[in-house]
Amino acid sequence: MPELWIEGRAVRVPDGSSVLAALQNAGIRTLRQSLSGEPRGALCGMGSCLECRALVDGRVVRTCLTPVRDGQHITLFAEGVHDR
Repeated sequence: MPELWIEGRAVRVPDGSSVLAALQNAGIRTLRQSLSGEPRGALCGMGSCLECRALVDGRVVRTCLTPVRDGQHITLFAEGVHDR
């Protein structure tokens, strides 16, 4: 069972999970904010909408397509910080 870090908090998730599933199981639904400040979260769950973007080990990824690995560090986009 991999252990990863979400915003500095250690969590264990089942093998084969996506990063998005790990975030949602941790109760996190808002992954970033739009340019106008509205909360954004995953919509499609298959990589098309790009709404689930977050930083995993310093790289912007689509969390719904990213499998969890032991030791990953996941960082959400802070309020007022955008990935564009």
